[in-house]
Amino acid sequence: MNKKYIFVTGGVVSGLGKGITAASLGRLLKNRGYKVANQKFDPYINVDPGTMSPYEHGEVFVTEDGAETDLDLGHYERFTDENLSKYSSVTTGRIYSEVIERERRGDYLGKTVQVIPHITNAIKEKVYKFDHTDVDIVITEIGGTVGDIESLPFLEAIRQIGNEKSPEQVIYIHVTLLPYIYGSNELKSKPTQHSVKELQGMGIKPDILVCRAEQEIDEAFRSKMALFCNIRKEDIIQNKTVSNLYEVPLMLEQEGLAKRVCEKLQLSNKVDNTEWEQMIQNAKNIEEKKIRIAIVGKYVKLEDSYLSIIESLKHGGFANHCQVEINLISSEKVSADNTKELLESYQGIIVPGGFGDRGIQGKIETIKYARENKIPFLGICLGMQMAVIEFARNVLKYEDANSEEFNEDTTYPVIHIMDEQVGINKKGGTMRLGSYPCNLEKESLAYKLYEKEQIEERHRHRFEYNNKYKEEMEEKGLIASGVSPNGKLVEIVELKDHPYFIASQFHPEFKSRPDKPHPLFVGLVKAAKEM
Repeated sequence: MNKKYIFVTGGVVSGLGKGITAASLGRLLKNRGYKVANQKFDPYINVDPGTMSPYEHGEVFVTEDGAETDLDLGHYERFTDENLSKYSSVTTGRIYSEVIERERRGDYLGKTVQVIPHITNAIKEKVYKFDHTDVDIVITEIGGTVGDIESLPFLEAIRQIGNEKSPEQVIYIHVTLLPYIYGSNELKSKPTQHSVKELQGMGIKPDILVCRAEQEIDEAFRSKMALFCNIRKEDIIQNKTVSNLYEVPLMLEQEGLAKRVCEKLQLSNKVDNTEWEQMIQNAKNIEEKKIRIAIVGKYVKLEDSYLSIIESLKHGGFANHCQVEINLISSEKVSADNTKELLESYQGIIVPGGFGDRGIQGKIETIKYARENKIPFLGICLGMQMAVIEFARNVLKYEDANSEEFNEDTTYPVIHIMDEQVGINKKGGTMRLGSYPCNLEKESLAYKLYEKEQIEERHRHRFEYNNKYKEEMEEKGLIASGVSPNGKLVEIVELKDHPYFIASQFHPEFKSRPDKPHPLFVGLVKAAKEM
């Protein structure tokens, strides 16, 4: 069949759930047997989010091919269970960088380079990249809200695609807000009317409105909206608030979103939401007892900084039929004097990734507490490196043990830049990004959790475990249970004689799905449940 293109825009305010709407629609179309790819256009001038603080846009999500992307790609992957690529994350910075590079090479043959057609053509290329794949439907979310100056080239580009393709190949979905005024007890449509008018002024007529509303949209209100927004009544879809994020696809199915999309795109496959419905049912039928897990990290002021970890813990709860209460604790507030006070009420602890030396000592004290008190522990990326440093300092008695990232002159660089990495920029140069294979030791906890000898996981780091100390570490009980196929890179360490102490150089959270929870999180919640 001809490729289908769905564009999701937002209006009135940010944070309405464009990403969740796009991800949910992807799942509903996949459940009809179509191959779907989600894509995000972000209007900021950064080339990618890789150099941004997590406080700016939340976590940096890493794809299989090593692209550093917006966190919405995490939602796309979790909902659709499709691995995305660098083509699914596009920023203004990337587009302009590519166009300027072409201009410098002389690709434009001396012509004046302009937003239209050169920038818009570069944007369209990113959408059309999927034309040479087996993808049936491309769902593209435009970041920001209609009216933002930064989004204008993207909106112009998707308007042009609507003209270039047949009417049954392209639809526009506009996500907007219907505020409820408690004083007069009524929903207000005026902000949505203005947003739709703004979009129409750019040449885009939305085919479907997805309206976030805390109160039910009745028929009279739908009729009014249809009249003033120049849209059919059945194309006004209510986006309700649900108790579980993963219920959104089923809620939107019930509201008729996928049905209207399929009618407009002339798609006729029957839907089968059985597996997703069963997953939601299982998530609802869980024990009342709560398992408390602490995430001890640096970026705790914004939960989105650890979004994939939080979601992965929920997935682990689904698998173990229990509720997981997740609390973020600033590692800067943890010291040797207060670890018991801060952590004794938790049945599990995670020390996540990060960059820089802020809060490092608090992470080390946290890991020491988990190790000595037999608290189930999962270290991720920097959390794994801190576990190695903590063990070297407190078990091997190498008091000066450290990472070269924090102290280049440490006597015991248990975490270091490898010889072949020498010369890179330690503040920003080359990183190990994307998916890499790892071989597991058969007698290890890691093998027991994964139930296979070789795995592939996603990385985002620069410094590595120093093999010089491997033999000493293992003699004292910190086992390297996962290594690269060539044996040079330690990917997983775990502790003997502990109910659950495991740490990975990679980021397992990027591959966890609600219906396919990641083994390391399932294991952590299981161990915490048994405490």
